[in-house]
Amino acid sequence: MKQVIVDSLMSRTVPTVTPDTYLMDVAHRMREEKVSCMVVVEACEPVGIVTERDMVSVLGEVLEEQRSRVARVKEFMSSPPITIMHDTPLFDALVLTQGQKIRHLPVVNEKNELSGILTYTDLAHAYEHIIEQQREIISHEINIENQRLREVNEQLQALSMEDALLSVGNRRAMEVDLAYTHNAATRYKREYSLVLFDVDCFKSYNDYYGHQAGDDVLKLVAEHIRCSIRKADRLYRYGGEELLLLLPETGVTGAKILAGRIVKELAERNIPHAKSQFNVLTMSGGIGSPDLEKEGTFEDWHHIIAQADRGLYFAKNNGRNQVCCIANVSSTEPQPASAPV
Repeated sequence: MKQVIVDSLMSRTVPTVTPDTYLMDVAHRMREEKVSCMVVVEACEPVGIVTERDMVSVLGEVLEEQRSRVARVKEFMSSPPITIMHDTPLFDALVLTQGQKIRHLPVVNEKNELSGILTYTDLAHAYEHIIEQQREIISHEINIENQRLREVNEQLQALSMEDALLSVGNRRAMEVDLAYTHNAATRYKREYSLVLFDVDCFKSYNDYYGHQAGDDVLKLVAEHIRCSIRKADRLYRYGGEELLLLLPETGVTGAKILAGRIVKELAERNIPHAKSQFNVLTMSGGIGSPDLEKEGTFEDWHHIIAQADRGLYFAKNNGRNQVCCIANVSSTEPQPASAPV
């Protein structure tokens, strides 16, 4: 079994500060970038690290000095918290911690009463346990342990959250994230939007340039979108050449502005597409967003997908290279639109 090395696991985007950076600025960056530490560097060399534990220690000292003006927890807490049920699958918990960049998940029972807490460390230990199972099985006689080995490999496969080609979230992770996001939106009246992107005339591109070129251009499109969004936004491969962008805390207007800019800037990159009416690579988009003022308008996230799909269908029929939003979708489950490619 090939040994896994740190280089294959580490994050290459490292939040850094210099030794002379003000602590207030460090706290601001950790909050805005949703990171748990800052590496202190000098002349590109690490000379220290500031962690959440360090910041809590400083906060304790500050509050101790200002006893007469001690703040209440309710003034600083994140509310409402993202919670999970005690019978939530491990995969769902992994999606939430990674997709929403959180390290602690309160666990509740059927009455929404607190029953425990799941940390990122707990999840890492669980994942490590599965890998250790695999290692132990391999160390035994494979001809006897083949069935167990297959079962453990299936567990590892089930924990995969990333599309192998595009390095964005896969369909299964998307469904988990959307379900939690939609439930939180309807419960706490917190808006969100999603954009369903589709590369225009992709079949013609594949036929003319070849499937390898098609794969390469899909990677380029995914990276183009990823470089245009916030850290809190999440990108998933919906299927084929379709990508779904989830925009938490964003209404239709904000989604239209962002998606319109993404589509416009892709066309401006002038990537050749000889079989398109524009002669360059373009894509279209459809927007979906729940109307939180209308009770029962959208029973679940599938209806938001249907709304975005209809917007995409309209964008394709209206000339492509644009983003559309169809506001009124029936509350009954609509059939997927058959849009031009």
